[in-house]
Amino acid sequence: MLGPVILAASRSDKMRRFVSAAPGTKQVVARFIAGESVNDVVPIVQDLAARGLEVTLDVVGEDITTVEQSHAARDAYLELIGRLKELGLGARAEMSVKLSMFGQSLENGHELALANVRPVVTAAAEIGTTVTLDAEDHTTLDSMFAIHEELRKDFPQTGCVIQAYLFRTEEDARRLAANGSRVRIVKGAYKEPAEVAIQDKPEIDKAYVRIMKILMEGEGYPMIGSHDPRLIAVGQELARRAGRKLDEYEFQMLYGIRSEEQNRLAAEGHRMRVYTAYGTDWYGYFMRRLAEKPANLLFFVRSILTKG
Repeated sequence: MLGPVILAASRSDKMRRFVSAAPGTKQVVARFIAGESVNDVVPIVQDLAARGLEVTLDVVGEDITTVEQSHAARDAYLELIGRLKELGLGARAEMSVKLSMFGQSLENGHELALANVRPVVTAAAEIGTTVTLDAEDHTTLDSMFAIHEELRKDFPQTGCVIQAYLFRTEEDARRLAANGSRVRIVKGAYKEPAEVAIQDKPEIDKAYVRIMKILMEGEGYPMIGSHDPRLIAVGQELARRAGRKLDEYEFQMLYGIRSEEQNRLAAEGHRMRVYTAYGTDWYGYFMRRLAEKPANLLFFVRSILTKG
């Protein structure tokens, strides 16, 4: 039951200050966050690519409150794309974006987020890569899917994320699979009410398998976002049954988690993409990683006690 408590803490300014000031925080954050700037993350992308891994890059910082901040987020991604172009890494690295960071929650947020994300998607296409729209809490999803549909008119490779714990997701998966979308499936990392989301972990896993099956049997490109060995094995079997080749789907895992498994899957010929976050506003992203797995929280607590 720690997960909901940690997710609540992710929205607390008081907890943000406490965690940021804790002596062991920097060490633990470095496990999940690749750095604070483009200069920090570029060597990591180069290293991952050299090991046969692909990357999706997330500039963290969805908690914005002004239009100016949304423009700064757009510009941060454009800077990143410029660096990837210089280094010839466009074929190995895509971008993941949270539309809240592009102004989705502000006044006229849907139009603002679309206006901000479009030049990022355009610039990504120009260097041979693409963008995936991350899923956030359930209140934002209709806007996200509408923006995804609009962007795909000109950039059909634009991806999106669906979350297995939401009751709506099987229907979303059928629609997206039918229209040939790139779709990342994850379990879900936001605190959602029982009216909209499955609360029981085994039932979430069952929903995840059902949704994987829909995606594998569809016309799109499934991206399996999971560290769970059982779900990875099921994903491989579902892909085999659907007659998919190894380059017709991929696995995705977070930077800093199960690196050996990432290398193993890549060595077997699977497309393996590492979700790599960087930036200074790391708190919300970091707390969701703690909520997802109790061992991450224990690692954090031990680090605080050791350094304190």
